[in-house]
Amino acid sequence: MKMKSQATMICCLMFFLSTECSHYRSKIHIKAGDKLQRPEEKPKSGRIQDKCHGPCISSSNCSQPCAKDFHGEIGFTCNQKEWQKSTETCTSLSVEKLFQDSSVESRLSVAAPSIPLHVLDFRAPETIESVAQGIRKNCPLDYACIIDVVKSSETTSGNIAFIVELLKNISTDLSDNVTQEKMKSYSQVANHILDAAAVSNWAFIPNKNASSDLLQSVNLFARQLHIHNKSENIANELFIQTKGFHLNHSTSEKSFDFSMSMNSTAEDISGMVQIPQQELRKLWPNASQAISIAFPTLGSILREAHSQNVSLPRRVNGLVLSVVLPERLQEIVLTFEKINKTRHARAQCVGWHSKKRRWDEKACKMMQDVRNEVKCRCNYTSAVMSFSILMSPTLKTDKVLDYITCIGLSISILSLVLCLIIEATVWSRVVVTDISYMRHVSIVNIAVSLLTANVCFIIGSNFHNFIIGSNFHNEVQDYNVCVAMTFFSHFFYLSLFFWMLFKALLIIYGILVIFRRMMKSRMMVIGFAIGYGCPLIIAVTTVAITEPEKGYVRPEACWLTWVSTKALLAFAIPALGIVAVNLIVVLVVAVNTQRPSLGSSKSQDVAIIMRITKNVAILTPMLGLTWGFGIATLLEDTPLTFHIIFASLNAFQGFFILLFGTIMDHKIRDALRMRMSSLQGRSRAAENASLSPTNGPKLMNRQG
Repeated sequence: MKMKSQATMICCLMFFLSTECSHYRSKIHIKAGDKLQRPEEKPKSGRIQDKCHGPCISSSNCSQPCAKDFHGEIGFTCNQKEWQKSTETCTSLSVEKLFQDSSVESRLSVAAPSIPLHVLDFRAPETIESVAQGIRKNCPLDYACIIDVVKSSETTSGNIAFIVELLKNISTDLSDNVTQEKMKSYSQVANHILDAAAVSNWAFIPNKNASSDLLQSVNLFARQLHIHNKSENIANELFIQTKGFHLNHSTSEKSFDFSMSMNSTAEDISGMVQIPQQELRKLWPNASQAISIAFPTLGSILREAHSQNVSLPRRVNGLVLSVVLPERLQEIVLTFEKINKTRHARAQCVGWHSKKRRWDEKACKMMQDVRNEVKCRCNYTSAVMSFSILMSPTLKTDKVLDYITCIGLSISILSLVLCLIIEATVWSRVVVTDISYMRHVSIVNIAVSLLTANVCFIIGSNFHNFIIGSNFHNEVQDYNVCVAMTFFSHFFYLSLFFWMLFKALLIIYGILVIFRRMMKSRMMVIGFAIGYGCPLIIAVTTVAITEPEKGYVRPEACWLTWVSTKALLAFAIPALGIVAVNLIVVLVVAVNTQRPSLGSSKSQDVAIIMRITKNVAILTPMLGLTWGFGIATLLEDTPLTFHIIFASLNAFQGFFILLFGTIMDHKIRDALRMRMSSLQGRSRAAENASLSPTNGPKLMNRQG
């Protein structure tokens, strides 16, 4: 009888607990205002099929409720007479649901008949008011109790925002003793909303700082992580990987290597974080640790705060790599594989400034930029812990342009050498007057300047390609050589333009000044002052102002930079200014060409037009007017045709100088013919002298 009574009481208790649990579920459902899903059920969509039904007036807004099992609403904005989704807060998650299954399992487990009655808890379950409270109660060691609920939820914008806040709360309230197990669970939760399939839903989260909050929360949580073993891999999810190791001042150069995919079909994108040896020497003898986290999809999610000096959005073209280092370490080297590997996809090294909520160009310096890979040197601070590369606005490049430049420069250099040889050959025959003397002096210096500039340009280009593989220790020496090549290229290209300016002034001088002539020595002083003095002042001033801030050369080439200090303007402004002056000179020459008289025939008119055309054709390359096409190439979205024309005209400029400045000059041609005739005459005279009768016996004696 006693046993039967006890069994009856246990059954009653089981019924009471079952009723209580059912009541608790109903209570949560009422509090949340929605029906909760079971973990085994497939998540239902938080989206709705219908849009707003009212009239669509420009910039007007409306909202629609979420699907049956979701809280929140979907906002629409009228754009071009169509309703387009602008925001979404549909969520199926709540704090109660995160720990609902853990609470139920806990209470049902105590209802087993084998447990004594005094152990049973008849009180209603405690209401969980915060994430920290729920985790401390249900899974304080590894946070595993929230993983299944999160991973079974649909990645709607509302659920993403909820999970971001969840991770943010864990980072601030539960980061006192972060273990590797906790980091793994944390990464699994973050991986769910970083999935490639969820990326598009981030755009509809009302809180535009959600992505930066996520990054800051992950970095904050990782900063409290303690590594107990030597294992490098801590968390290895598809869309977030965490690695770490111990180090000290005697550790050799360390690096983190990552290889991750943007989605299930794309190829892996690699990234590497290096801690140079000279940085590791700054550490104390006692052991420290370094941690790095890689995100393949976070770059497309991060939204920058608006800045007046930056046009948004800026595309990320590599992994986002976060680092947590000891305080004494400040400089790291990062290598990024480009996502977009096309030729025009140049990169810009940046660090994410957590306080400004945007990419900071000053945090990193470019070390190398090749087609598939970018190497950056970055400064690590408490505000800048994450780094990546951005798509940088660049000039258009194409294989056709590369071929044109290589072939054109080769022909140009050979043509300039031939031009100088011809000038040396006929010099005494063509420099009859002071004007002709100064004209050929200017041609020779134009050829010398362009030849030297092209050689420096080629050396700088090949040197930069050579040093791409150099190590970190040789960087300073390599950089100094690159600065030297850039300086000489800048100086001699400017000399080219200023000698062209002097030649234009000589033309005006010959047209306007007839009776009074300047002394040759004075013209020589003026010519060299303009041709070499002005370029020297500009080149030295440019390097003196920009080089102390490391803003003189481009990171991807040995040439003047444009991004930071706008040093390229020190070449563009003088060059285009001289082109404008020389264009006026050409117009003056065309106007002063012999005009037809009143009774002139049609053939005379045609001859005059041909003469004008010839003058313009000769003066255009000689005065550098072809560089005027460079204005079009500086504009955005310029057709490739303009780039090809610009590259063709200027790569072959040495050939044009030989053709129009030397070969087409009839005085030079006459002098060459006379020179050749003289050489041929001497050769025939020598041959006849060797075959004369007086030399016959001498020849026979030699043979004998």
